[in-house]
Amino acid sequence: MTRNEQLADQLDWYWRKNLRPRLDGLTDEEYFWEPVPGCWSIRPRGTASAPTLEGPGEWTMDSASPAPEPAPVTTIAWRLAHIIVSCLGYRVGWYFGGQDVDSRTFAYAGTADEALEQLDEMYGRWNAGVRKLSDADLDNPPTVGPERYPMENRVLHVNRELIHHGAEISLLRDLYRRQDGAGPHRI
Repeated sequence: MTRNEQLADQLDWYWRKNLRPRLDGLTDEEYFWEPVPGCWSIRPRGTASAPTLEGPGEWTMDSASPAPEPAPVTTIAWRLAHIIVSCLGYRVGWYFGGQDVDSRTFAYAGTADEALEQLDEMYGRWNAGVRKLSDADLDNPPTVGPERYPMENRVLHVNRELIHHGAEISLLRDLYRRQDGAGPHRI
């Protein structure tokens, strides 16, 4: 197995066996659920209280620069948008061509189904791009984008980010299903 296949398969195994199945059946209510007051989320334009809003369309993403300490708790909607845009989208555009993705101009999803479509598309583009990398590509820094670490480091970073944020989303789904004090529900 080549290095690029190992890197792609590491994330793809997690995607197929853990994260993507855990997102099946995600409802809009879960997508927007705020487990505590003051959560950051994706919101209809004009309804947010965050200091900065990202996105040009009907839906915006709560944000601030610099990020507050401690960081706000975020909804599944916010976490999915972060994965789609910041973890995958930027890097797909930088490293593998196609449309550049920018948090200020991205059309954020107003429904769970739309977010999952965006996620599937961006993940597919990322995975296909990683599978095309040569050993020389992996050894050298990318020629585009702001990051100057070897491409293998960048791929591993994205893998870690998806696994990390995917686990957070899975936990939020678990908490949502048990907020009424009921026993475990299969998602």
